[in-house]
Amino acid sequence: MTLQPPPAEASVLQSRYHSVRDYSMQLIEGLSAEDCQLQSMAEASPIKWHLAHTSWFFETFILSALPTPPARFDDAFAVLFNSYYVGIGPRHARPERGMLSRPSLDQILAYRQHVDTHMREALSSPDFPQAMLALVELGLNHEQQHQELILTDLKHHFSRNPLSPAWRDTGPDQAVTGHGRLLAEPVAFAGGLVEIGHAGNGFHYDNEGPRHRVWLEPFQLASRNVNNGEYLAFIRDGGYQRPELWLSDGWDQVCAEGWQAPLYWQHSDSGWQVFTLHGLQPLATDASLSHVSFYEADAYARWADARLPTEAEWEHAATQGGLLHGLFDEVWQWCNSAYLPYPGFRPAAGAVGEYNGKFMINQMVLRGGSLATPARHSRASYRNFFPAGARWQFSGVRLAWDGRAA
Repeated sequence: MTLQPPPAEASVLQSRYHSVRDYSMQLIEGLSAEDCQLQSMAEASPIKWHLAHTSWFFETFILSALPTPPARFDDAFAVLFNSYYVGIGPRHARPERGMLSRPSLDQILAYRQHVDTHMREALSSPDFPQAMLALVELGLNHEQQHQELILTDLKHHFSRNPLSPAWRDTGPDQAVTGHGRLLAEPVAFAGGLVEIGHAGNGFHYDNEGPRHRVWLEPFQLASRNVNNGEYLAFIRDGGYQRPELWLSDGWDQVCAEGWQAPLYWQHSDSGWQVFTLHGLQPLATDASLSHVSFYEADAYARWADARLPTEAEWEHAATQGGLLHGLFDEVWQWCNSAYLPYPGFRPAAGAVGEYNGKFMINQMVLRGGSLATPARHSRASYRNFFPAGARWQFSGVRLAWDGRAA
């Protein structure tokens, strides 16, 4: 996040505001109120909560801060749809978001319309505070993050239904097979003293900076992501039964939760199948592996006589061009880097500073983007992060090795 005024003018943001908010509504087309009510686990949220929370963000940080703020749609929403902003006030417990049958989906859609009306009026006013343009841009990027969560959470919700319902016939979560058919080759990088972190004037989150120097030893990065067929070989070689391949915490989770394959994989007499947003499908062996935890990614890399890249290696390689496929449009790629602040990092003042910095503990970094990431939302410096055992995101594996290519 940057709190410097972005180059976009209010008129540009007005158009962008319309397109981003409209895309959220496109994602729920065809879903019932019951679909939007589901919460299948504490880490996921109901779709209607995402729709309300993103509106809450604009109402709380922008509309309420205007010199003449409009009336709130409903005072109770300040608590119901606050996520983790302690500085704002009390919050409804995350694991119980699925209990909120009231307000109804229709009321939440009316809330979105209320916020949109006042946001468009504010952005079209010559008196709109220029210093708040950065907050509008942050709100739009925040909504794009929740658009991806709408898809990942909905997939998990639907996966718990024995009917294996489909969200759409086509769209995100179709098998990505093109890059998976390519020969996976190591691409060599010389290393040395390099710079990482966001550079330039475009939008970025605060955790992407400050830009700083790091030393990299020579390394190699796989030209594509690991595919399902390659991971299937790991399973058939007893990968989930071999403790020597696993970090201790990872092995404990394998045993405690009975992991035998990635999330959404199912085995039957007819072979392997995978649950997708489009229902249950035969496993495509040349599709990019998805929905594995950091522990599984690390164990697979160990089995393959490789390792996971550090986030500095990944970012440096991503900015060099060359023969690297599927960096931003297949799966998020786990890195062997804890999610920690960069040298000189300082969160912004006030409640908005809680956006990223407070989570810099017990998380691992993922880089790139996935087929569920909104277009043009990601970039080489983007730092995604999740706990090491998380599997419901579109998270996969890109292998790395020490040293130069032979």
